[in-house]
Amino acid sequence: MHAQCNGFSVIINMQPMDHKEIHLPEDALPHDSVIEWWYFNGNLRDKDGNRYAFMDCLFRADAKRVNIPILKQPFKNFKDIPYVYSGHSIVSDIDRQKSHKDLHTISLMSRDSFTRPMLYANYLNQLDVDGFSTSEMAETEKGAFHIKTERMDLYLRSGGKPILHGKGGTISFWGRESRYYSITDLHADGVINVEGEWVRVKGKAWMDHQWTDAGYRKDKWTWFSVQLNSGMDIMCAEYEVDRVKNYFLTVIDQNRRVRRYEHFSMVSGKDAWESKKTKAKYPTSWTVKIPEEDIELDIRSDASDQEMIFGDINYWESPTIVSAAVGKKRIKGVGFMELVGYPSDYNALILAGKNLNTRIQEQAVALFKKVF
Repeated sequence: MHAQCNGFSVIINMQPMDHKEIHLPEDALPHDSVIEWWYFNGNLRDKDGNRYAFMDCLFRADAKRVNIPILKQPFKNFKDIPYVYSGHSIVSDIDRQKSHKDLHTISLMSRDSFTRPMLYANYLNQLDVDGFSTSEMAETEKGAFHIKTERMDLYLRSGGKPILHGKGGTISFWGRESRYYSITDLHADGVINVEGEWVRVKGKAWMDHQWTDAGYRKDKWTWFSVQLNSGMDIMCAEYEVDRVKNYFLTVIDQNRRVRRYEHFSMVSGKDAWESKKTKAKYPTSWTVKIPEEDIELDIRSDASDQEMIFGDINYWESPTIVSAAVGKKRIKGVGFMELVGYPSDYNALILAGKNLNTRIQEQAVALFKKVF
């Protein structure tokens, strides 16, 4: 919502989206929309029980219509480039409280990307220093995925069906609409790179795919994915526009039955992490109450320094530990927290930001001239 990542907020869209129910694998492929993203997260362990987490997201934006300057400005003179891509990822070493972030402003897609019946994206990322890295995000067979970046090489397999949020995969509020589905029960197996060493890991993972016909501005978005040890999965989000809050929640029980709600509460606790770079303050402990299910979730960030900075957008993307009361039962779990649009002060970044944006735009133009 990662997007958040799939948490970026939307400007009102005057043309309503097609409300046909989402169908897969067709809708796993790109759509003619202003912005779209494919998002994965997961909580992992190595053979010694050390804890890690990951997030990997690929954004696709209409270069002419998107309202994100860092994506739009470099391509204003390139009439033959309809879409731009940007890869964001993070690998977190939870026990050491360290994170390794990669935010690529421009990702170059291979010619055969999105030409297969199922999701397939192979792309090149320019590094801050000389050189490139390659990434892949692909559905290798029904319900099975391969995601690869400079710091991860993971295989994910689902035990159930994709979950459609809202009505047939459409969430709507205040004239704003987004198509949205998730695969909530992925098992992850592979390797991650931690401090230069490749570590074998296994664990739970989650996938979101979302697209919308809208530009973007910095509204407020608070999103959680929850995977309980009982087999229950939960997605809940609070979307705030002009101090008006909208809520979306999907509960998938251990029998994979789906229930959707718009009435529940999300309250932040006393814990918070304050950024030295942007001065944003992110609440890192939350209580979610779902009265109709008799569920109360205590959600806490399991890592520090999870702030992602992308141009003038900053967001928090962290693994969580979850303690749930489901009726009279106490159940543990894991999940992910995404916080977008929390107030920040960019005064300390103005000069660096201008220089950085100029350098990124020059690199993008040079890179595209070479390729095209």
